Amino acid sequence: MALLTGLWQVAERLARARTARAATAGGRGYGPDAGSATVWLLALAMLGTAAFTATIAVGAVVAARHRAESAADLAALAAADRLLLDPDGGCDRAAGIAATQGAALVSCAVDRSADAVTVVAEVPVGGLPLRLPVGPARGRARAGPVRAPVAGAEDGAGGAPGGVPGGAPGGPSGAS
Repeated sequence: MALLTGLWQVAERLARARTARAATAGGRGYGPDAGSATVWLLALAMLGTAAFTATIAVGAVVAARHRAESAADLAALAAADRLLLDPDGGCDRAAGIAATQGAALVSCAVDRSADAVTVVAEVPVGGLPLRLPVGPARGRARAGPVRAPVAGAEDGAGGAPGGVPGGAPGGPSGAS
């Protein structure tokens, strides 16, 4: 019981001290730093929003770069495939494939000595949360046509001479 009485007296002293402090602070009961938690919370919310916006912007730029690289790869492969049939029609085919992928063909160069095509495609960066001054994403790819079929690849021999797994014409031991 004496313990409860002692705790009650401590609580009364704290209440009196709080009342006296409130009277000296203008009667409102707040100290000189009243409202600072609100300011800190708003600053933290703004910082979080800025970090989230930056993350979204970086993600949009990276996604556009991947789309541009993919469009350039597909356009270069289509142009190289077309070079086997029509040496002049490769870049037209590349432009069609790039347009299908949502990209614009910036350049298409055919290297006649190596039978290769170099393609540069551009994709506009979209989905940015703010109007950031970001130019279009570019992708570059180079491809060449297949010159000749690989011998032995179609019959499943794996390229061994004579079509036998051991390599000798008569079988693995060499005896007929």
